[in-house]
Amino acid sequence: MMTTTELAQVLFSTALQPSDELSPFQIRQAVDARLCACGGDPSRCASYVAQEAGDHPETYVRRMRWALGAVADAYATAVAA
Repeated sequence: MMTTTELAQVLFSTALQPSDELSPFQIRQAVDARLCACGGDPSRCASYVAQEAGDHPETYVRRMRWALGAVADAYATAVAA
């Protein structure tokens, strides 16, 4: 089982944007698809996150906060269902 932080790193590495109106299902689906694209290795997504943090520190914090909140909500919904 992945942690919220790991899931957020995977979501962060997708093309989804905080301005998109996404359902919890769409977020979980995007995380699953991106994780598959990374060969099931969340550390590959984490390396992308680190690269983005270095290249775009001005947007990193806002995007990571969004990713953390989005996966917390999306996966809480999945557990409650």
